[in-house]
Amino acid sequence: MKPKKKCCTSKPRCRRCPIRLLSEGKLPPGYTVRKRKLVKVDRILDAVLSDEGGTRKGKKNKKKNSSAKASMAA
Repeated sequence: MKPKKKCCTSKPRCRRCPIRLLSEGKLPPGYTVRKRKLVKVDRILDAVLSDEGGTRKGKKNKKKNSSAKASMAA
């Protein structure tokens, strides 16, 4: 049985629901469920391995100059 790509979140789970198939152990090999979506295990492993290096790119917080605020308020 081919699972759906995304869970429909209905309480009585349908026959193709990825969450139901995961709990019953009937998902195809190489697939898992993340955030109610069907994903390949290879993609998860790539994401985990890239985060282990500690090279996470993100926005840096810049401190605003408080003297500039004081001059504008006066």
